[in-house]
Amino acid sequence: MSGKHQPPIPRPGEGKRGEAGYIGYLIRQAHNHTRLSLERTLEDLEVTSPQFLVMTMVNAYPGVSSADVARLTMLTPQTISLIVANLERGGRLVREVSPEHARVQRMSLTPEGAALLAECRKRTARIEQKLATSMPPDLEPAIRRWLADVATLDLSGQ
Repeated sequence: MSGKHQPPIPRPGEGKRGEAGYIGYLIRQAHNHTRLSLERTLEDLEVTSPQFLVMTMVNAYPGVSSADVARLTMLTPQTISLIVANLERGGRLVREVSPEHARVQRMSLTPEGAALLAECRKRTARIEQKLATSMPPDLEPAIRRWLADVATLDLSGQ
């Protein structure tokens, strides 16, 4: 090494990891922190964050297909296939052939899956509450609207 003193890496919320940081980086940093918190909260239930997300979407949109869940969760069809197979093997969801199209399988939670999701929601509600209370109440609707709008922005630079 050159013997030069390296500046300390800033903690979250400091330097470029704080208000001076790039917006895209700050979104990613917030997402990673939230996901890690979710994973730790669900760990003893043996539910991963992606499994929780899939169960949430299947519960919200009963009869949804794997392709639909892939679009809803922004995960690849291959990843969804593995998650769904594991949830089905664990007795947490079932798939039935669609009456409209024989190649499409519609999913729904089993009673065990619904009970597990309810426990997951109870635990993750604490995280949601902490996130909500960390925002100034008068800004929450604007922040929610902005985050939803970001998901539809054309960021390709063209």
